[in-house]
Amino acid sequence: MGDRWYVEVDRGVCTGSGMCVNHAPAGFTLDSARQSHPAAAETDASEPVLAAAEGCPVEAIAITLLGTGEAVFPPEE
Repeated sequence: MGDRWYVEVDRGVCTGSGMCVNHAPAGFTLDSARQSHPAAAETDASEPVLAAAEGCPVEAIAITLLGTGEAVFPPEE
């Protein structure tokens, strides 16, 4: 069984660029105010969701491992 992730979007930081939806259309949606939301807070690990987090121009997306809370993105320094 693969990793499971918890995905959060800081809507106070999100600028509504839509890059997350471009990278992972099944993983993110934009509301009427163009604020990003994960399609599901808990999801299977996937390259498109990671690419969305990495491609967010304002780094509004955080991904952690379910169960441990270990940071997937942004990586802990």
